[in-house]
Amino acid sequence: MGNEREQVVYIAGASSRAKTAKGYIEYLSPNTKVRAFLVSWEMDDNPTDIEGIPVVSISKEEIEKNGIDQRNPVYIATRGVNQAKLEAELKELGFIDVRPIDVHLDSYMRDEYVKRNFAATGKPFILLENLSDGGARNASIMGKIYVASSVHDSALRDDYTLQINEEALQVGVSMTKERLPGIENLDNSGKGTENISSLNSQFCELTGLYWIWKNTTEDYVGLAHYRRHFLLPDNWIRLCDANNIDVILPVPLFVSPSVEQDYRIRHVSEDWDILMNYFRTSLPDEYDKAKDFFAGNLYSPCNMLIARRDVLNELCQWLFSIVFTVYRRVGDKPDRYQRRYPGFMSERLISYFFDSRRDRYKVVYANKNFLN
Repeated sequence: MGNEREQVVYIAGASSRAKTAKGYIEYLSPNTKVRAFLVSWEMDDNPTDIEGIPVVSISKEEIEKNGIDQRNPVYIATRGVNQAKLEAELKELGFIDVRPIDVHLDSYMRDEYVKRNFAATGKPFILLENLSDGGARNASIMGKIYVASSVHDSALRDDYTLQINEEALQVGVSMTKERLPGIENLDNSGKGTENISSLNSQFCELTGLYWIWKNTTEDYVGLAHYRRHFLLPDNWIRLCDANNIDVILPVPLFVSPSVEQDYRIRHVSEDWDILMNYFRTSLPDEYDKAKDFFAGNLYSPCNMLIARRDVLNELCQWLFSIVFTVYRRVGDKPDRYQRRYPGFMSERLISYFFDSRRDRYKVVYANKNFLN
């Protein structure tokens, strides 16, 4: 093994997707090393390097200057809509082995990475699709996944029909007079004033999660997005019942250099300090556990989950106490992206909540799609 020759590969892309692809590739194939990130010459806002690895423009001059060998494989780690153009640019410059990371390859690498990582750390990695419903006990058990949409969502190019047990939920309703056609569930409706719809610009799909918590009654209830949906077998409710499942989360995503540092790099670092100070002062018994989790590389993104009713109640009671306190401390932001920090934090918090309570909750995973 020690004499195996190093396999050099390149990654086309320089976003978080590219860093994630590097993590998967080098972990799953230890003799493979990423030696450059290749980017379209039209993009002028890329870094000069990522973790010390050069970012090289896809041009004849830059390829030659940086000693890029076109015989080595190139993985394209960008959004699907950009992959065909990049593939054409690479092949025009003589690259022979170009490998777009499509949804199937991405899912394979992510699942395999998590399976090996969990095995090394003694955690169970259970995919819902691999379970049997032979032990289902209650034929009347109810389940529903609410799919968050808003008037600000861009139109989808991909066709998608809501699946059985999926229902659309319009979020941010209190901020507009516009209503999405055919949607009856509104995040400002329900019991009294039990909604936070007016905070949608900051809390994103969390206004939908809050509404679900306060206004729905299904035994198993979940949250997805108009652009992101769980990939579930048709009998997912029976599977939950038969296997005593507490929560379904998206298969965790690898980020580098860590969950905490990924947040600090992409968002406002001082906000993370305020979050961790909450743990230090209000949840001191959890501070060290949270610190350790956020020093790792895996979390389930997108604020997506499906949980048993009592489990969802426990999560939301804990989660919203934290994000409301942080929001009161930080306040609003002028930047439309960075003002969504409560939603970005909650992705990490939900993941930590279930990882730190594996002795209480049975956690399983499912893959998700991403619609263009």
